[in-house]
Amino acid sequence: MPPARCQSVTQVTGSRNLQQADEPRFPPVASLSHSASHSASRSVAPQFAIVIPMKNEIGACADLLSDCVAAVEGLGPFEMLVTDDGSDDGTGAALEAWARAHPEVRLTVLRHARSAGQSAAVHSGVRAAAAPIIATLDGDGQNPPAELPKLLAPLLAADAPARLGLVAGQRVKRNDPWAKRAASLAANRLRGAMLRDGTRDTGCGLKAFRRDAFLGLPYFNHMHRYLPALFKRDGWEVGHIDVAHRARASGASKYTNIGRALVGVSDLLGVAWLIRRRRSLPVWEVAAITPGDDRG
Repeated sequence: MPPARCQSVTQVTGSRNLQQADEPRFPPVASLSHSASHSASRSVAPQFAIVIPMKNEIGACADLLSDCVAAVEGLGPFEMLVTDDGSDDGTGAALEAWARAHPEVRLTVLRHARSAGQSAAVHSGVRAAAAPIIATLDGDGQNPPAELPKLLAPLLAADAPARLGLVAGQRVKRNDPWAKRAASLAANRLRGAMLRDGTRDTGCGLKAFRRDAFLGLPYFNHMHRYLPALFKRDGWEVGHIDVAHRARASGASKYTNIGRALVGVSDLLGVAWLIRRRRSLPVWEVAAITPGDDRG
């Protein structure tokens, strides 16, 4: 396992509407910790990265990181990237303390100067990752890290299909209040009817995907709820794996049913618009020809 890599980043990533055409702007990454071991860690390239968005999860963060390390140990060299999305409960300090206590883990702690939302937090982590394969899970501890190997296996396999872009987890039994489960069921049915993405549960944070494919998707607020449809829009194949779900042991949900519904309607219409105007040529059908090539 590569030595530690601990960075702290200030990134201001605001909300982005589907109608905006300008590219998001990101300030440079600033490292607060640099040592010989940090430099040496770059000699071993990670095969995959675990990206975790967090906001006010001081009660869950330490155990979650330890569980992630235990779950993927033996799969190959990896890195972890945690985005502290404007926490004000000490989550950032707890993450840095965990990093100091586990110097054998290659960890990057990213920090948003203000809360920008889950999609922005995931996007910041993916952009900062060096590995070509990304696995994500929520920072509240409800997504069991033990499920990560199942999601990563299809993409890490030597014979992984070249067109497989995303492996999406689907919760088999949700450990959430009845009202939240009912609202999610209704939203998933509506989304499935409109987008026909073939996914039963897009709200599950457990996912694995190709980094370059993800960064090629349209970037907007709440995009994490529409990844299967967006990957399919770009011509990628999407796989599904049933996963477990745990009850929240600490902290509080960052969403309300009403708030989720209000933004969900406009997001759904926007994603449907994007799909109708999808690119006509998949990325793997674009060939680069350099001077001197035999063009036939």
